[in-house]
Amino acid sequence: MGGKNLCSLKMDGKRYFVLRTGGKDTEHIYTGRNPHQAALKAASDGNKNIELRERGAKKKDGKAKIHVYKGEVKKIDAPANAPDWLPAKVKKPRVEKSGIRWQ
Repeated sequence: MGGKNLCSLKMDGKRYFVLRTGGKDTEHIYTGRNPHQAALKAASDGNKNIELRERGAKKKDGKAKIHVYKGEVKKIDAPANAPDWLPAKVKKPRVEKSGIRWQ
């Protein structure tokens, strides 16, 4: 597994990311194989300034890895081949990574 801490990995390779607000963890946890996937999920929930702490990714000095993103959600028309239950307008999240911080 490339030296990753196994407590932060699910069996299918997905990792856990905790949403942070105001420098503190919230109760929102997102999963994904990479932080970009988790940030897209957080943006879909309406978050604009996204800070995700990766669970199990601490240095030996105790500092945690924080992934920082800017996010937005746009409403777009549903695709032509969309199923009947899908509404006419759907959410399209977009995120841009600002960097990584250790805290």
